[in-house]
Amino acid sequence: MAEQGSERDAAQDEAQRFGEYVAVRRHGYVAELALDRPKAMNAVSTEMARSLGAACQALAADRDVRVVVLTSTHERAFCVGADLKERNSLTDAELVRQRPVARAAYTGVLELPMPTVAAVHGFALGGGFELALACDLIVADRTAVVGLPEVSVGVIPGGGGTQLLPRRVGAARAAELIFSARRVEAAEARELGLVDDLVPAGQDRTEALALAARIAANSPVGLRAAKRALRLGHGLDLRAGLEVEDAAWRSVAFSGDRAEGVAAFNEKRTPEWPGE
Repeated sequence: MAEQGSERDAAQDEAQRFGEYVAVRRHGYVAELALDRPKAMNAVSTEMARSLGAACQALAADRDVRVVVLTSTHERAFCVGADLKERNSLTDAELVRQRPVARAAYTGVLELPMPTVAAVHGFALGGGFELALACDLIVADRTAVVGLPEVSVGVIPGGGGTQLLPRRVGAARAAELIFSARRVEAAEARELGLVDDLVPAGQDRTEALALAARIAANSPVGLRAAKRALRLGHGLDLRAGLEVEDAAWRSVAFSGDRAEGVAAFNEKRTPEWPGE
């Protein structure tokens, strides 16, 4: 883990900062979005939420970014959820004002137009797990512990958990996990489909970035359209879903990427995607 920690430290030295607690570093066409509040195990404060929303807004507008990987700079935690110490100090009126800021952070990740991969190790609880669930794919190492324990402190998952978890594991399984507030260790999380890939301890970031690089080799126009079709079509009846797919197909069928992809295939060369 020490070697992984030094890699993360070096990465942050070159990162673009969004406030004190969020950093973005580019790896070619892959953007690493790092949660960087180590003294609080990445607990999401109002300031951190505001910075995460701003970073997502910038990434969404960057046409050179093909994949985003959500990582953590803390060696023992991905994110432990909302900053309950801060929440305890808020009046009811302040909590009402804080809610849109918090929502913008979670929806910012969820609505990124390009594919997203979460790299999870250690604790990913409450809002921390919801940030991972907002991503398209979750790579977890064997130290990962995930869960939505909000009902144990008198609230509910409010960062998308009640909607995103059943889409992953089904309504009954999601109900059991949310109602029991239990924590799930890595092996069971993989078995239940709470995470997608399980990798050796300390390798979540490396493997997630490698996966992202493989994804980023494909057409950026195709990737965004495929994500749009997957997201918008989920839950629709088949006929409506196929209409969503057809609209996404039409958005790419006459693109420069489609022309380049077909030409590169026939010429037996690597495509040079124009991204339009």
